[in-house]
Amino acid sequence: MTVQYRGRGCAITLEAETAADLMTPNPLSLRETATLREAVAFLIDRGIGGAPVIDEAGRPVGVLTQTDVLVHDRETVDHVRPPEFETGAPLPHSAWDEFQIERVESTVVRDLMTPAVFSVAADAAAARAIAEMRDLNVHRLFVVDDNGVLIGVITALDVLRHLNLPRL
Repeated sequence: MTVQYRGRGCAITLEAETAADLMTPNPLSLRETATLREAVAFLIDRGIGGAPVIDEAGRPVGVLTQTDVLVHDRETVDHVRPPEFETGAPLPHSAWDEFQIERVESTVVRDLMTPAVFSVAADAAAARAIAEMRDLNVHRLFVVDDNGVLIGVITALDVLRHLNLPRL
């Protein structure tokens, strides 16, 4: 497929015919039952900004992004009472240096994710997949098989990787 870049009149070639050609196969994904702590570790350890969320059958049910996590963190302020509130006696200042209170987060991914799933079949035209990403204003488009199981993901970076740019 050739797309004309109008600003300079040069041709830019998309080297992909189908969504399968564009996609990253076997994408990293999160189970909808994973905890927030597991999801944060997953995103950070792999250096990614978001991931598809799948059900037990492997079908995409949403997407979890760093933004979803940050919004949750901002909306859930949970203050823990100091120990002297419970005991009635103040805690010595020397103990505060070794003291740490951590509330265990019980939120699961399904409660944080964006539940919208935008997907295409593997044999969909590459141009259609790109147009859908543009029209839906999304950074990720899931590629599913005939049973709706996640087999790949197309990101904006995947599209850029498949462009053959002329030398300027």
